[in-house]
Amino acid sequence: MTLSQRIASIDITRALTMTLMIFVNDLWTLHDIPLWLEHTKPREDGMGLADTVFPAFLFIVGMSIPYAVANRIKKGDGTWALLRHALERGIGLLVMGLVLVNGEYLNEGATGLSRGVWNAIACTSFILIWNQYPAGWPNVRKYVLKAIGIAGLLLLVSVCRGGEQAQGFSTYWWGILGLIGWAYLVGALTFILGKGKIGVVLGVWLVCMAFNMAAHGGLIAEDHPLRRFLAPVGDGGLAALVLGGTVASILFRDFVEKGRRIPVIGWLTGIAAGLLAVGIATRPVWGISKVMVTPSWVYICSAITLFVFTLVYWIADLKGKGDAFRIIKPAGTDTLLCYLMPYYAYALMGALSIPMMFPWGGVPGLLKSLAFALIIVQLTGWISKRGIRLKL
Repeated sequence: MTLSQRIASIDITRALTMTLMIFVNDLWTLHDIPLWLEHTKPREDGMGLADTVFPAFLFIVGMSIPYAVANRIKKGDGTWALLRHALERGIGLLVMGLVLVNGEYLNEGATGLSRGVWNAIACTSFILIWNQYPAGWPNVRKYVLKAIGIAGLLLLVSVCRGGEQAQGFSTYWWGILGLIGWAYLVGALTFILGKGKIGVVLGVWLVCMAFNMAAHGGLIAEDHPLRRFLAPVGDGGLAALVLGGTVASILFRDFVEKGRRIPVIGWLTGIAAGLLAVGIATRPVWGISKVMVTPSWVYICSAITLFVFTLVYWIADLKGKGDAFRIIKPAGTDTLLCYLMPYYAYALMGALSIPMMFPWGGVPGLLKSLAFALIIVQLTGWISKRGIRLKL
C-alpha cells in the first residue's frame, strides 16, 4: 500500500462522524430525549454523545492531512503549492463558517430575508464557488458560475442585519466550519513546513496542549494577547485534536507501509488507552467541557476517536468488510456537501410551512432523526453522482 492510496477506514470513520453530526444536529426538533445524547451546558462538567462528534471530526481531519498532502505531491505540487492550497482551503472554511454564523443571528425583519432563504443562498453560493466542475467544461462557464457564487455571498454580506440592534455582518464566532478551518490550518501548515516529520508534529501538539493546560490552570490571564490570538483554536485544544490525528496517521502509515498491519492495532489501542487514562485522571483538575475546550475533553475525545478508527480499520481494511458501511459512504467522500444539505432541508420545510418540531419524543423521535440523517447522506450521494462535488 502506498502513501497516496485512500485508506477505507479513514473515509468510513469520517462518514460515521458526519452521519452522527447530522443526527445530533437534528435533535433540536425533538423533545423528551435522553440527556446523554445532547450537549452539556457550557460550564457543566460532563459530556454527552453530541459533545464527541465535533472533536472526532477534527481528529479525522488531522488523520487525512498526510494522505492529502501525499496525493498533491504525487501530482507535482512543491512546498509553495502545498502551502497555497492549505491556505485557500482554510480561508474557504472560514468564509463559509462566518456566513452561516451570521445566518444564525439574522434579524429577518431588518434584513428582508428569512433564515432559511439566507442559508439556501449561502449554500448555493458555496457550491457554485467551490464545486469540482467537469474537466471538459469551458473555463468561461466555470468562471461565470464562480462569479455568480461570489456575487451571492457579497449580496448576503451587504444586506445582512443581525441581532436586536440590526448590526451589519459581524464575527460573532467562527462557526463550526470556521473553527475547523483554523484548526486545519495549524495542522496542515505544521505538517507541510515540518516536512511530515512526526517529531515536529508531535512537538507542536505538545505546545498546544501545554498552552491549553496552562490557560485552564489559571497560569495565563484570560485577557492575555496569546489567549485572544489562540481563541479560534480553543486555547490550542482544537488545534491539538487535528495535530493528534496527524500524529496517529503518520504512525499508522509507517506501520502499514512496512507491512505491520496487525501490530499497528496494538499501538493505536495503547495510545488511545493512555489518552483516555490521562483525560479521566485530570478531570478533577479541569473538568470535561466541549464549550470550554478543557484539556480533559481533548484527551478523552481523542481517545474515543482513535478507538473507533482502530475498530473500523480492523473491520474494513483487515477483515474486508467495508461494504457494511456502504449506506453512509457519501458522508465520507462528499463530506462538505453532506454538511450543507440539512440547511436546504430546513429551508424547504420553512418555505412549505412544515412544522419542524417532531410531535413525539423518545424512541420515535430518535428514529426520525436517524432517518433524516440517512436520507441526507443518500441524497448527497445522488447529487454527487450528478456532478456536484465540493472541492476545497
